[in-house]
Amino acid sequence: MTLIDRVNGLLRRVPVWAVYVVCMAGAPWLFWQGISGGLGPEPVKGLERELGELALKFLVAGLAITPLRRLVGLNLMKFRRAVGLITFYYVCCHLLVWAVLDLQVLGQLWSEIVKRPYIAVGMAAFVLMVPLAVTSNNASVRRLGAKWRTLHRLVYPAAILGGVHYLMLAKGFRLEPLVYLAIIVALLLIRLPVRRWIRVGA
Repeated sequence: MTLIDRVNGLLRRVPVWAVYVVCMAGAPWLFWQGISGGLGPEPVKGLERELGELALKFLVAGLAITPLRRLVGLNLMKFRRAVGLITFYYVCCHLLVWAVLDLQVLGQLWSEIVKRPYIAVGMAAFVLMVPLAVTSNNASVRRLGAKWRTLHRLVYPAAILGGVHYLMLAKGFRLEPLVYLAIIVALLLIRLPVRRWIRVGA
């Protein structure tokens, strides 16, 4: 038995509900950090940033599940739906902190989206993720059939928009947003069929 086989055997014993409980605990912990002074002199900005980065990390993790299975045999497929919903959870938390605690005046929401391109890009990513979250259940899979897979490919442009949103937020040159965007692009390129790469190179 290989190491990957052993890891996959251990993963099969991990209940999905435990993944939800552990991974979603980050938001209340960060909120507590904010009110207790653990997020610096601007706790709202710190909370907003940390939640956004968590959303991006889980988005990258979700995109990595299929390549990890294909390339190294690590099977995390049973957690893919949970990772997707946890991503949306952190996106919603990030959006709520910005709208309610940072912006505070909800009447200015539309004007902020129009005025600031990075917000427009982030909102576009959020809008693309809404139907994915709504249809992440067995009933939707049965009802939509083959269309379900097509619909859930919206995660690809949503991921790119999320990476661009983070890059646009960066003040000055920062390597981290570029790394996230590069990883997202790489994880999407890996999904292209090998034959398509051969045709392009021919």
